[in-house]
Amino acid sequence: MASTADFKNGLCLVMNNDIYSIVEFQHVKPGKGAAFVRTKLKSLTTGKTLDKTFNAGEKVTTARVEKRPNQFLYADDMGYNFMDTNTFEQIVIEEKLIERPNLLKDGQLVDILVHDETETPLAVELPPFVELMITYTEPGIKGDTATNALKPATVETGATVMVPLFVEQDTMIKVDTRDGSYSERVK
Repeated sequence: MASTADFKNGLCLVMNNDIYSIVEFQHVKPGKGAAFVRTKLKSLTTGKTLDKTFNAGEKVTTARVEKRPNQFLYADDMGYNFMDTNTFEQIVIEEKLIERPNLLKDGQLVDILVHDETETPLAVELPPFVELMITYTEPGIKGDTATNALKPATVETGATVMVPLFVEQDTMIKVDTRDGSYSERVK
């Protein structure tokens, strides 16, 4: 059990026979009336987000969730195969539990959120940035740099990322896994 004073991003709660993770929260103390906490929760089983308001000091049931380091091996018809880097056990995860599966590269390290009591995988967290090689992009046209123009580029995993015009084929780039956007070139 925890109270609303213990809220922090990433805390997992049990509500309505589901496990929710706190994405963001805000303590609100209006000039008139009691204080409350406004939260945005994400279901770890369905991926849907929910806005919920709690009274200040309200008790909530927390879920015991553990992050386990895993290495991505390969994808096949059964799902995405990972290996626990501590025990070397392999696990198959469904695509719906991975936020951006098209940015997964063979051998990449990720964290898998596992419900401690039932040992069921809840979600796969990619690192904030991944380095990928551009396999194909159209050449940039000289003189088109006055605006912040972008062009599509296909990376080694098959994903399409919008990149600036000066980025060329066979260039390593850093991609933000939270929104799938170009971050910078890797030197």
